[in-house]
Amino acid sequence: MSSLRIVLAHNGYQRRGGEDSVVDAEIALLRSNGHSVETYFRSNDDISGMSSLAVARQTFWSSHTQDNLAKLIRKFKPDVIHAHNTFPLISPSLYWVAERARVPVVQTLHNFRLMCLNALFLHDSTVCEDCMRRLPWRGVWRACYRDSRAASAVLGGTLVLHRGLGTYLHKVTRYIALSEFCRRKFIEGGLPASRIVLKPNFVDIEALPVRPRRKILFVGRLSREKGIHTLAEAIRLYPGIALRVVGDGPEAGVLIDLIGVTTLGGQPSDVVREEMSQAIALVLPSICYENFPRTIVEAFACGLPVIASRLGSMAELVKNGETGLLFEAGNCHALAEAMNWALAHPEEMAEMGRKARAQYEAEFSAEVNYRRLMAIYQEAIDEVKGARG
Repeated sequence: MSSLRIVLAHNGYQRRGGEDSVVDAEIALLRSNGHSVETYFRSNDDISGMSSLAVARQTFWSSHTQDNLAKLIRKFKPDVIHAHNTFPLISPSLYWVAERARVPVVQTLHNFRLMCLNALFLHDSTVCEDCMRRLPWRGVWRACYRDSRAASAVLGGTLVLHRGLGTYLHKVTRYIALSEFCRRKFIEGGLPASRIVLKPNFVDIEALPVRPRRKILFVGRLSREKGIHTLAEAIRLYPGIALRVVGDGPEAGVLIDLIGVTTLGGQPSDVVREEMSQAIALVLPSICYENFPRTIVEAFACGLPVIASRLGSMAELVKNGETGLLFEAGNCHALAEAMNWALAHPEEMAEMGRKARAQYEAEFSAEVNYRRLMAIYQEAIDEVKGARG
């Protein structure tokens, strides 16, 4: 494909996470392949200087996005706009501006925000789909967004408004789902199946040298939905398990002072990969569906098998007994048994690691991802061109 002109839009989070890393990686990938990329970024850090009413207005419809994106389109003349997070400050006004300018929009679906106010399908530490294809009044009553009924009402109102306007049905040319499980959920939630394509996240990591691997590793946010309490209970059951923990978050205290646990706090990517090169397994005990944990791809790239909850996309990405081990989500006994088995069978885990690296090369490498992304862009461009004709 010839060089494209791409606007990449993203509303950055106050607490940098996986989505922000994906955005950075995608920009670098596109530019390294000769494409011109302009960014349209907003940051949730700006919310602290805004009134609640101003934030609510921007969430429903951002005139700031409407004006500034329209100017960027006129100046840059993009072939396609690729949106990642648009909530709350970019807002759905982006889709309408792009349509008026006849520029196709590709939207990556990093979470379930269009169907669930907390974006996780999780309530009270249990999978919850109460708002699926319904008015999200339960999510508002339960204060599912930021533990605030007012903030939940704004988000719920935005979803209802733009569902009614047909924004999500008609203004997005292509949606990118990160796994087949998620694609099915989005279709069940009402998005048009014909517009949802599959493209997982990627990382670009060379094969690591073979090294002794002796410990279990956790990498991620230390929060309830990540299964931190399940992990802590598993360690209490079997205090001989050696666990290294990279990350921080509101539940960090749950793991402090547990026998065998070493907490490292948040660490840069090079330290994370060094830890992955020495671990026998990455543990992912999430109690929510997870859209597409980037840590799984990083682990596979490092030849590291994954012990994951048999839930959502994790059960799709990790092949039990081949690239890792699956256990019943929330079951601390099953998790403890899986970690113990891994530590007692290093040769079998090493073979799983080799298969994990092979799966990474076949499905999650930068080269494979780039080819798929270009095909998606071309589909979107051709559809809009056809509509013009």
